[in-house]
Amino acid sequence: MTPTTPSLRPLSCCKALLRQTGLQKPAARSMTTYFNKPQAAFHKKLMRQEEPRKVIKVIAPPPSTRKVYKEPLKDVTEAQLAILDPTGSRTNLFSKTNTDAAKVGDILLVRLKNGDPFAGVCINIRRRGIDTGILLRNELTRVGVEMWFKIYSPNVEGVEVVQRKEKRARRARLTYMRKPKHDIGSVQNIVLAYQKSRGAIRGRADDGPVGHENKGGKRKVKGKK
Repeated sequence: MTPTTPSLRPLSCCKALLRQTGLQKPAARSMTTYFNKPQAAFHKKLMRQEEPRKVIKVIAPPPSTRKVYKEPLKDVTEAQLAILDPTGSRTNLFSKTNTDAAKVGDILLVRLKNGDPFAGVCINIRRRGIDTGILLRNELTRVGVEMWFKIYSPNVEGVEVVQRKEKRARRARLTYMRKPKHDIGSVQNIVLAYQKSRGAIRGRADDGPVGHENKGGKRKVKGKK
């Protein structure tokens, strides 16, 4: 009768082998998922060397005009003023550096190429370069009228100072003159006296008041009936 112990030894060896193979499978799987950073970077570098490099055409930027035109808006304004006001009289009339310049509170007369002249009290001066404008207020047919005028407009033939304010205004905008308490009313009589003193209406009795329609009428001449 053969003993039983020798027959169990090979079975035990098989079990040990099966255990080792079972342990090796997870180890092999973990080795496949392992990522080696230096090695991966090296492979990427090789792949980049093998790929042909694309030549990108770089277009040079246009030459800068900053050195030539340091203040382009100022240059454009000066060029426009040279065309619209070649003598510089209108610029000097509303310049802050000029002591005899027109100020708010003065009575101004604006002559237009297309239209009747308009006179009124200057209640606002807006200095905006070529866009410089003045706001005049007058009373026509007992109704207060305000009009903006661009001093550099081609339609403006000229601007005259009829009467200056006795005391300099302490405000930049005389909007309080719209109230009945401070409104000076019509400036028609002041403008007529100014025109007579300048000889503007000598022998022109048929001209109507500034800002109104002409009423007509015959002109009287001395020595004739």
